[in-house]
Amino acid sequence: MVNVSKLLLLFLLLTFGVHAQSTSEKLKREQARLERKIADTKLLLSKSKSNTEASLNELKMIDNQIIYREQLLKNYDNQIRGAELSIEKKGQEIEALYDKIERLKAQYKKLLIYSYKRRNKFSKMMYVVSSDSYHEALKRKKYLERIAEIQQKQFLVIQQNQALIKLEIADIEKEKTYKQKVIAEKSKEKAAILEDKKKQEEIYIAFKAQEDQLVAKLKEEERKKQVLRKRINAAIQKEIAEAEARRRKAEAARKKNTASTTPATKPVFAETKESMRLNKSFEGNKGRLPWPVAKGTITEKFGKNPHPTLKDVYTNNRGIDISAPKNAQVRAVFDGGVTSVLNIPGAGKVVIIKHGNYRTVYSNLKDTYVTKGDVVTTKKVIGSLLSKDGQSVSVAHFELHKVSGNNVECLNPTLWVTH
Repeated sequence: MVNVSKLLLLFLLLTFGVHAQSTSEKLKREQARLERKIADTKLLLSKSKSNTEASLNELKMIDNQIIYREQLLKNYDNQIRGAELSIEKKGQEIEALYDKIERLKAQYKKLLIYSYKRRNKFSKMMYVVSSDSYHEALKRKKYLERIAEIQQKQFLVIQQNQALIKLEIADIEKEKTYKQKVIAEKSKEKAAILEDKKKQEEIYIAFKAQEDQLVAKLKEEERKKQVLRKRINAAIQKEIAEAEARRRKAEAARKKNTASTTPATKPVFAETKESMRLNKSFEGNKGRLPWPVAKGTITEKFGKNPHPTLKDVYTNNRGIDISAPKNAQVRAVFDGGVTSVLNIPGAGKVVIIKHGNYRTVYSNLKDTYVTKGDVVTTKKVIGSLLSKDGQSVSVAHFELHKVSGNNVECLNPTLWVTH
């Protein structure tokens, strides 16, 4: 009969092992992602200039760097806790195996004593032949053989498992030591970043005398944003109107060529199959779309953002701003068709791409490599970023809109892209 308690113990041990391995791999993937972000931000910070405008952007990048490093430290803490839990569990397994070995030794001792006292070459034979029946004699013979076989196998398996577990614990101890060392190094880097932030804040104190100029500049930037918003909205509405006109024209031609006596009713038009296919495909990739630039860090989030130096001053962003290397190339985040290429003073060039019911908007471009009507694929380069004089970091402005009839809804791009 199968020992239920042993099967349950085996199941729990296997489940724990699989879960622990899955968690460890997940933490390591998160670690790699954070380290990439830190590397990107460090690259941008190394190129940042010290003029006022660049310093404002630099402070945002430093803030991001601190956040990434704090997340990385938590990640390492979780990995160490996982390693400690695994070590503790493996220790319990070894203790259980030691107990099992002791029981086997006791059994072997009794067997050896019994064999010694009855060290007659006929002892085993007598055990068998003293049976009351031939059937019982066969059972006794098989029993002796099976006992010897099981005990030998158990002892070998326990020895093998014990050796493997010791190796695993040694590996975990090495990993734990390595993680603790890395945490100490990351803590030093965090302290260095905090010191850099302190220096930046000191610089902004020096800029305090220029606060009025900063406010004036912010108002000018907000005016340019309003122009950008109007032009983007107008372009999308124009595209919607053109599509509606084409639909009406096609419907009129269909009616003209169709002899029908059905009373005229107000037509209800369904979305085209192609549009629905693109729409569902785009939605199906929510949270997995690539960034519009290969490297960068978000320096202004979607929605309401506090100004880094002006108290009680906020900006409202309809998309996200990504600081990237100077003149970085901009990529389409998904397959689609180019519906507009605009040239907006103060915002550079703008490309709008249609993905079914969705539109992605790429602003602050210096050059564009696509024209209206072009079909693009995921990660296809559509242009390069504009850079301002004296700055070695460019900023990409990226928006995402959903079209429902004539209504255009602005969505948070960070929920759709991954990096």
